[in-house]
Amino acid sequence: MTEIFFAFGSAIWLGMLTSISPCPLATNVAAVSFLSKKINHPKAVLWSGSAYTFGRMIAYAILGMIIITSIASVPSVANFLQKYMNRILGPLLLVVGLFLLNVIRLNISGFTLSKEKQESLAKSGAKGAFLLGAIFALSFCPISAALFFGSLIPLALNSKAGIVLPFFYGIGTGLPVMVFAMGIALGILSASHWFHKMATVEKYTRRITGIIFVLVGLYFIWNYIFAIFK
Repeated sequence: MTEIFFAFGSAIWLGMLTSISPCPLATNVAAVSFLSKKINHPKAVLWSGSAYTFGRMIAYAILGMIIITSIASVPSVANFLQKYMNRILGPLLLVVGLFLLNVIRLNISGFTLSKEKQESLAKSGAKGAFLLGAIFALSFCPISAALFFGSLIPLALNSKAGIVLPFFYGIGTGLPVMVFAMGIALGILSASHWFHKMATVEKYTRRITGIIFVLVGLYFIWNYIFAIFK
């Protein structure tokens, strides 16, 4: 039970870290900006914020489910991962950790919608906000791709609750937007301003997570790869 709760917590944390990383943060700032235009309609803000968050959750859940079930449905791949997963995790976590620490860099920009299309979706109510959340969720850039494919998917494949973890990851990515949507609905006019301040927080949380990933990666390498040669 503790292992499952740890997996859920890790998935939510990875999602939150993704949400406040530079590229996803830009899309979430845009979402908050669009929501704030309905400041005179608190219920509309809450509905749109919830729909946006739910859109992210569903997109990640479906994508994660497809990847996990596809891998598990191939016996040779499933057996390979069952046998060598711990050896794969070490180098993988190390690379993701170095990526989060900016030691490894990739100049790849994520997919973006034009401002006009974003505004059009935002103005179409909850349905548009849901679609906007789903599209933004799948607009992977280097950090979000590293966290989702390099951290969440291996965690899910190595966990009993694996197929559910992408859904919790989606919750994590939507939480910051939901919190600020509630702030806007309650009349906290500086909500968008404080959302921008999260960029500073992101630097420290990303570095701490990166260091943890590097240390855990080195631990797995020492215990499951170097142990072969002892």
